Amino acid sequence: MESWQLRFDTLEALRLSSKGRLSYCSHWQEDEAVPHSRRTFSLQAALEGCVAPVELSPYCGWVLDSLRGQPAEISPSSAPRQSTPLPTRACAENIPPGSHRSSSPPSSAEPSETKENDHLSLLEVNEEVVPAGLSSKVAKVEGCIRMYEEMHRLKAKERLRQRQEEQEQMVRAAYAQASEQLKRFDELRELKRHQEFQELQEVMEKSSKEAQGQQEKLKEEHRHRAKILNLKLREAEQQRQRQEELERLRKEEGQERLRRLYSIQEELLQLNQQIDPNYRHKDLPRIDLSAYSNRGNQICGLVSGLIRTTSEKGFPTQADVASTERALQEMRGLISSMQQEITAALEEKKRKDEEEKKQKQKELEKKEQMKSQTPAPAQQSGEKQQKEGLQVKTEESIMQWYQQLQDAAEQCVAAFSEIGNCKGNTEVKKIKTNLQKAATIPVSQISSISGSKLREVFDKINNLLSGKPVQTEGQAVSVTQHPQGLEFVCYKLAEKFVRHGEGEVSFHHDSAFPIAVVLSGIWELHPRVGDIFLAHLHKKCPYSVPFYPARKEGTSVEEYQRMLGYEVHDSKVEEQDHFLKRMSGMIRLYAAIIQLRWPYGNKQGAHPHGLSYGWRWLAQMLNLEPLADVTAMLLLDFLEVCGNALMKQYGIQFWKTMFFIQKSYIPRIEAVTSSGQMGCLSRLKNFVQKCLRAEEIPLPKGILTPSFWRT
Repeated sequence: MESWQLRFDTLEALRLSSKGRLSYCSHWQEDEAVPHSRRTFSLQAALEGCVAPVELSPYCGWVLDSLRGQPAEISPSSAPRQSTPLPTRACAENIPPGSHRSSSPPSSAEPSETKENDHLSLLEVNEEVVPAGLSSKVAKVEGCIRMYEEMHRLKAKERLRQRQEEQEQMVRAAYAQASEQLKRFDELRELKRHQEFQELQEVMEKSSKEAQGQQEKLKEEHRHRAKILNLKLREAEQQRQRQEELERLRKEEGQERLRRLYSIQEELLQLNQQIDPNYRHKDLPRIDLSAYSNRGNQICGLVSGLIRTTSEKGFPTQADVASTERALQEMRGLISSMQQEITAALEEKKRKDEEEKKQKQKELEKKEQMKSQTPAPAQQSGEKQQKEGLQVKTEESIMQWYQQLQDAAEQCVAAFSEIGNCKGNTEVKKIKTNLQKAATIPVSQISSISGSKLREVFDKINNLLSGKPVQTEGQAVSVTQHPQGLEFVCYKLAEKFVRHGEGEVSFHHDSAFPIAVVLSGIWELHPRVGDIFLAHLHKKCPYSVPFYPARKEGTSVEEYQRMLGYEVHDSKVEEQDHFLKRMSGMIRLYAAIIQLRWPYGNKQGAHPHGLSYGWRWLAQMLNLEPLADVTAMLLLDFLEVCGNALMKQYGIQFWKTMFFIQKSYIPRIEAVTSSGQMGCLSRLKNFVQKCLRAEEIPLPKGILTPSFWRT
């Protein structure tokens, strides 16, 4: 036992020494088979183990197992028998070098099964390595070493367990401390939140109380103001009721006076219209009715201006009513004076007519006999041509008719002088613009699209001339808006028809027929429009009379060109082709008018300007000396449009005229036509020859058929 204790003391001393830090290896004995490099590496590893910290041997488990299998007290003699084969790790100092070399197998005999098997396989390998014949001393030392390592391992394990328990306790303590701190932090945060909520609630309660107090103050002020406002409203309502009552009374009086003014104006307009029909007496000797018309228009204009002014201001006064009544009395006196003058003039004219009738009775009988012998105008012109030659001037009766139309147009212009010169009067200028649009826009809408559309245009123009309101650009327009409105509309409407003829018809010959049929219907219902239309047509195209204006002394070249129908702008006369186109358009329109009637009008009455005027125009044209380029073009256009209607109306007399044109008149045109102006003459010659050969005048292109009016 003492030896055993001594061994342990020795091992403890070795452990504490620097040598005891060396790792034990059973291959430290010198062996020739081991390479030098490997021995050097093993020594280096052993030296590193001196510096490395203390660690347990991998064989401690085997030592413990061996110790557990031995009795409590181990004798030296039993150690070799009970001990298992030694591992490869042994102390090189206790083993002789020679025995080690003789008993240890080659290093290559170490099996690879040490890495794959468990602890028992390691022991089996060690049994092969360690020779069975080792001495008991070596076995004892080896066993002591392994027992020491096992004890050291157990102590280390115990210390490790204790260290782990301490660490776990420290962790649990730290966790407990952290949990407590977290709880305290949560409690502190909850406390702060509660305090903030309490403060916010106090602030809100305080604000609510202040708001309630302010609201109560506002309510009190509102109630006070409401009382004041109610008092003011009651006073205002009472005042308004008093004012409404006064205004109602004033309006009733004003409306009564305004109705009186309107009735006076209506009577004035009716009296003024009585003057217009008396224009037919302007050919009476020593009588001039234009003064009555002008004065009547002035009176109507004054009354209309007075009514318009009072309407803008509000209601007329009693003085305004008195002024209009005086104007009415003056108009009545004017009508009475005019009628007396007309009656006296008619009686004088009747007396003179009776005297002249007796003197001309014999002359008329002679003329009737001559007419029975020469029924056709062309035949008369042919006889005159053979005896006396063609005329240079138009017949006196036609020129008188021409002058009457021009005078009528001038009187119409004078009748709407207030509307014509309204630069300073905005209201009259507005009425003028609306009336002009109402008169001209429907004419621009005339087309041959359908009969229903054409009838709508006719109704619009007819309603305007009849005094009914019509819609123009969203406004209601009527000629009754101004006393001179009817004259102005008639003039502008006739002017627009002529412009449409020289513009639209000159480029589109077919458009002459829808324009002509509308104008014919308007002419039948409103003859004044037809007269002014003829005046405009004769002024724009003197060849529609027919009339060749003569140049008078003192007349400039530009003025004379205008008289001939040319347009002159800035001393520049229009080109001949453009001039001929315009003349052609107006003659075609005139030829269409004399043969067409409005299909929905009064068919019992005569045409206001029928085929007899066309026959007269043709006869007078053939009695005049021809003009180069113009005469041929006018005859061709007139015959193309109106030739078929004249053929049906006059029969054999018309064919005599056509024969006269071919045999006598075309050669005269050739005599005055240069070689560069033969175009129109050639077309006229071909047209006449073709018609005489076929003994038929073709219908004009674009004529309105009965089926057109059903569209």
